[in-house]
This record gives sequence, C-alpha cells and structure tokens, in this order.
Amino acid sequence: MAPPRPALSAALAGTTIVIAVDRRASELTAALERHGAQVRRAPALTIVPHIDDAALIEATRALIDEPPDIVVVTTGVGFRGWMETAEETGMLDELHPALERAQIVARGPKARGAIQQAGLTADWVAESETSEELGEFLLAEGLAGRRIAVQHHGSGADGLDELFADVGADVVSLTVYRWGPPPDAAVVARSVAAAARGDVDAVLFTSAPGAAEWLASAEREGALADVVALSRSGRILLAAVGPITAKPLAEAEAEVLIAERGRLGSLVRAVVTHFGGGHAPAVQTTAGRLELRSGGAVLDGRLVPLSPTGISVLRVLFAAGGDVVSRTALQGALAHSGAGAHAVDVAIARLREAFGGSCPVRTVVKRGYRLDVPDGEEEGS
Repeated sequence: MAPPRPALSAALAGTTIVIAVDRRASELTAALERHGAQVRRAPALTIVPHIDDAALIEATRALIDEPPDIVVVTTGVGFRGWMETAEETGMLDELHPALERAQIVARGPKARGAIQQAGLTADWVAESETSEELGEFLLAEGLAGRRIAVQHHGSGADGLDELFADVGADVVSLTVYRWGPPPDAAVVARSVAAAARGDVDAVLFTSAPGAAEWLASAEREGALADVVALSRSGRILLAAVGPITAKPLAEAEAEVLIAERGRLGSLVRAVVTHFGGGHAPAVQTTAGRLELRSGGAVLDGRLVPLSPTGISVLRVLFAAGGDVVSRTALQGALAHSGAGAHAVDVAIARLREAFGGSCPVRTVVKRGYRLDVPDGEEEGS
C-alpha cells in the first residue's frame, strides 16, 4: 500500500464535506483530505457508460462511412468514452482520420482537453461552457446541408440536435453515457438530512444533473428549505465546479460558490480559500476570531475539537452574536429534550475546558450566557 500523501494545509480541519459526485470522486476526496477535511461521498447519480451500445456503434460507423463536416464535443468524459468505444470495437483507426478533416468545436476546457488527448485539435471553444454559446457560434457560420456529429452530455437534452436540424443540417447524435440512479439512495438521503441539521460544512457538486438530483432528494426528505436557508446564512457552503453546475442550486435560491475555472482543482482551491481565508461566518470575540465547524470551533486559526453537545450549544451562542442567551433557550440545543438548567451549566463547563484559558463564552449572572465580544456587557465572569 502506498504511503499517504503529505498534508498541504489545515485549512479544512474540523470540516465535514459531502461530495455529491460519482466521477473522479477519489481524486476529489484525496485533494480535500490533504487540507484536513473529513469527506463523505454521497453521489446523487452514477454515470452509465454506453460501451457496446448498438446505437453508438452504428452512429460511429456512419461517421466513418460519411465523415462529418463539424464535430461538437460537449463533455470531456463523454468524448473520451466515445474514443474508448471506438477503440474497443476496432473502429478507432478509421474514425480518427474522419474526425481530423472536420471542424471540431468544444463546450469548455474539459472538452478541449479530451480532444487534445485524442490527438485532435479543437478549432473553437465556448468560453462560457454553455450549449447556448456553442449553438449561436455554429448558427452564425451557416449549417444548411452540413453534416454535424454532436456528442451529448449524460442528460442528453441540450437542444442542439433540434437547433441544427431546424436550419437544414444533417445531424448525427451521439450519447456516450447516461446518468443512472445513485449507488445508494439512502446515503444521499442521509447526506441531505445531515446538511439540513448543519452537521456538514459544505456540499460539492460537479454536474448540473447531480446537483438537481441531490436537491430533489432534499425536497423528498423535507429538508430543502433548511438547506437553502443555511446556505444563505453561510452556515453551509454549497460549491459548484462551474456556472452550469450551479444553475439548479441558484434556481432553488440557494447561495452558491462557483469555482472560477470550471475544474476540480479550482473547486478545491475555492473551498480551501473560503474556510482558510477568513470568508466563513465569524464572530470577533475578546478571545479572538471565532468560526464554527461541524467538528469544533476555530479560534484565531486554532481548531478546538468539541463534542456534539458543545457544538450545539456554541451554535446557539454564535447565532446570537454577543446577545445573552438564557439557560432555557440553551436547553433546546441539548440532545435530551428534558435536560434541565444544570445540564446547560455542565455543557458550558466542558466548553470552557475544551477552550482552555481562551474560552469566548461568558456567564451573565441570573440571565444566561453569551459570547464575550468587544464592547459587550461587563456584567458576569
């Protein structure tokens, strides 16, 4: 077994991150763990390849027999899958020359990378990574009578076939993979419930269909409103690899962090910068800058591991800023609904023990507890 790769930073220490993706999940998990995150996989969909699919093989043979004028590549994984299918069926040596003579256009950098990997060259790339921009570009060139091969993404319904056919193009449609059901729907449901409770710090998405299905699971579990509210308050980070992936989240009115360059590395950097660069919600206390994590608290950059009870109590105090929270109100944060005021005092004592000499929690005599913020009340100890 290979030794674990060294940690890059502790920026994500104390965080629990759900990755709602199937493809390249191991790579994404490893990258997040190297910054200290605890990762839970909850792929909302799976990619179902079309290896040995009769329709794909038939379409490929048709393109060899009558080469296309234009090839449209919408996803990197789909184009690679097409090339793999051609290789496994013995058609790659014939397909490659047919594609070399065509104008090749790509929907974004990942599609262009797959084209280059196949030894071909993309003649044009849609910078917005949208099918709309790609379609507008080709319509402006004039398509009547031209033969176009269109490689679709997993959901298949991008409207390009109809758009090109309506202006007189001869369209050959290629769906190289489809989205299938999640490997374990119960795992997805548990991830949704944990997100709604605030027990995870971030959920990451790399495809629009995957994001839409995860949100659909949240709606089925009655958790969607809570997830959206937590994202808007900053309590949970919803992060997408690009604007297309973010669209279902935005349509649900959730707050979304979008990676700048539409790649997994950029997505990881965006999450690391959010939590490690001072962008997560915080309260300035007399003990230092306080941030919450699902696994504890970060005080002036130092992770303080806390028990679930301690985290629950601190969340209530955090939400109140420097305002006083009564013991009665804090009882609701304890796991046992019948817990009394003494249980609250015990939980506070354990919080102070965990923080050591720099605990930001202050007692307000006869009233309750609060975070000790600058210029706050002087009463208490």
